[in-house]
Amino acid sequence: MKSKALGSGLLLLGMAATMAICGCKSDKVDAAAEAPPPAKVVQDFDANLFSVDHPENFPLFAAAEHRAPARLAVTGSVNPDIARTVPVISLASGRIVGIYARLGDQVKKGQTLLKIRSDDISGGFATYQMAVADETLAHAQYDRSQELYKHGAISLNDLQVAQDTEDKTKVAMNTAAEHLRLLGSSTDHPSGIVDITAPISGVITDQEVTNAAGVQSLGTSPFTISDLSTVWIVCDVYENDLPSVHVGDPAEITLNAYPGQALKGKVSNILAILDPNLRTGKVRIEVPNPGFMKVGMFVTATFRGQKDEVNSAVPASAILHLHDRDWVYVPTPDKKFRRVGVVGGDALPDSMQEIKSGLQVGQQVVTNPLALQNEIDNK
Repeated sequence: MKSKALGSGLLLLGMAATMAICGCKSDKVDAAAEAPPPAKVVQDFDANLFSVDHPENFPLFAAAEHRAPARLAVTGSVNPDIARTVPVISLASGRIVGIYARLGDQVKKGQTLLKIRSDDISGGFATYQMAVADETLAHAQYDRSQELYKHGAISLNDLQVAQDTEDKTKVAMNTAAEHLRLLGSSTDHPSGIVDITAPISGVITDQEVTNAAGVQSLGTSPFTISDLSTVWIVCDVYENDLPSVHVGDPAEITLNAYPGQALKGKVSNILAILDPNLRTGKVRIEVPNPGFMKVGMFVTATFRGQKDEVNSAVPASAILHLHDRDWVYVPTPDKKFRRVGVVGGDALPDSMQEIKSGLQVGQQVVTNPLALQNEIDNK
């Protein structure tokens, strides 16, 4: 009995020792030890923030408020007025034997543009000669019928038939003569050479023929002449801006080739169909041509709205043109200067400059930014 009790005690003692050893070997997780080190925020370098030794040497100006009608500037191109564009048509077919005008030439009404050798003249003159012979015979028969009717040799019906025949032959002769004139020839001196003349004065804006080329009476017109005294400016206006443009609104036109020339026009039409890819609508402006506007020139059209928009205004000397952009320097609370990009607008009286964006009304700017820039560069 004692041996059994002793064995049971040793067993319990061994189990307790084992549990103690296991407990000592168990790993406890320390959250603080396993956490990553705290992040350190490093201030990024601001390339547009500068400090100078004597900031008091640079006077400041508070941006003033400037009100002006809202403006919308869009691009477009010069096009001929379709109502003033006339195709040159030849009713006689044949081969060209001479061209006396070229694409881009200024021509006057009635000026000879080309000559055509046409067989249509021969056929037309033959038809006219046959009509003249028929009319001569019908006239003689009608004269005889009148004499016979006076002497009671024929009835009134026979006289009326002779008169009807003579009238019809006159119609046929006159029609044949008019056909010759339409072909460009005459009944007195028919010729196989036809002169094609300009129907209006203007500029040749299209040419479809060359020397020795064939001309079909129902084919493409050899030339197209446009009267460019008044032209169309066709502009693309984005869908969101279309509500601010109306038919009859005035527009200011500036040509890329002549930036100093401002022309006046009026909106004559807004196309009812949008470009599905660009989401733009075509706006047409009619502009009198002072003489230097050419078809295809790029222009900028500016529309002025009925409501005013508020922008800021600063002295023109406060704007620094650098790297193809406009900049101003504004002071910071820690007596430094920050370079801010702006979008300039119109030049204003008293050497002021409108700022469209980038600067708020009342915000201070340095009035001599060039001197500040030089000091920054020399540091």
